[in-house]
Amino acid sequence: MTDTLEHPAPAPARGSYAHGFGPLARQFASHLEHGKEVGAGLTVFHRGKLVVDVWGGVMNRRTQRPWERDTRVLLFSVTKGIMAMALHVLADRGQLDWDAPVATYWPGFAKNGKDRITVRELLNHQAGLLYLDEPLKLEQCLRSDGAAAVLHALEAQAPAWSVGEQQGYHAVTYGLYARELFERIAGEPVGPFLRRELLDPLGSDVHLGAPRELEAKTATLYPPPTPGRVARMVVSSVWFPGSAEARIAKSVLSTTSLQRKAFLNPAVGPKGVLAYDTPEVHGAALAWASATGSAHGLARAYLPFAGHGTFDGRQYLRPETLAPIHRRQGWSERDAILQKPVGWSQGFLKEERHLFSPNPESFGHAGMGGALGWCDPVDELAFGYAMNRMDWRVRSLRCLNLCHALYECAPVRERG
Repeated sequence: MTDTLEHPAPAPARGSYAHGFGPLARQFASHLEHGKEVGAGLTVFHRGKLVVDVWGGVMNRRTQRPWERDTRVLLFSVTKGIMAMALHVLADRGQLDWDAPVATYWPGFAKNGKDRITVRELLNHQAGLLYLDEPLKLEQCLRSDGAAAVLHALEAQAPAWSVGEQQGYHAVTYGLYARELFERIAGEPVGPFLRRELLDPLGSDVHLGAPRELEAKTATLYPPPTPGRVARMVVSSVWFPGSAEARIAKSVLSTTSLQRKAFLNPAVGPKGVLAYDTPEVHGAALAWASATGSAHGLARAYLPFAGHGTFDGRQYLRPETLAPIHRRQGWSERDAILQKPVGWSQGFLKEERHLFSPNPESFGHAGMGGALGWCDPVDELAFGYAMNRMDWRVRSLRCLNLCHALYECAPVRERG
């Protein structure tokens, strides 16, 4: 498919956009102009056609190397949506039943009261397996000689609550459990499977376990400085005590809180989130956080999900496989971990309607710091946003501004 974008991106952004999508391109450029980004990329497809493809800034502050169209970055929990894609391919082929007990495919999972937990409940963050009692280190998840310890921790864990009683974001454990489940069914690692079955045919550069040679194209992450992040959270706690950020800040300070348990095991050490921004992690299949790719590649990954299973004349998934994701299967007005209204459908994030999309059928997954892979099957939109300056909020204001600008674009607003 050949895409022609007739309008050059407004400075200081580079790239181009199609007629009617100027509001989104200008919003992206304004973030660069006002120093809100270090480097970033944004790509949108509408009804299978590329309509916005813009980028700008730098990959690295020290070297000032420009951010390019194919610049990659660590995507954090956007990875969870990529992992869900692999599971949907298995379900489409009849190899996975969402309502079967996980133990059907993984007998050892049944230990300690987990025998009746279904695949759907696990992926929709309702299983109460949001942390591990056995302490692990990130290094154990990266090395083959740590696999036995990780597996033992997963199988030994007892649910924190009765299934269906609550919903709590499985920030790390989603990836650990989902990958083990996938590989027991598929009989192969998830990374190569995704490349072969979805990502390569779609022309997506997203990898769950990237080859080392792609490091040269990978941007450096810049999380908020710890003092600044703490100061912002303190201010949020004082002035906006009911905000999700304020509630999380208070919880993480407690050594026994669910949030602390959910986010800080495996332990990452003094580097904090930067412990993930290494070639070793980029090359691993940590199915909760280690996917890397460009904004363009991320949008491409969602093309068949935006198009009811089909893109460019090829059917990747049957429409009936995707239809259940369009409705909220799980929802909580205050998720036990994220402390905000949120839900999931078979591993994909379902957000509040005023955030990423006004259409409740939309889905995808956001990542810590602000990256987003998303699709809207109503308006047939596939959206990818990736950046290296991380936001401290649960949902990045820059990302939300872009999403809102997209729905102000005439071709989407008018559904013409």
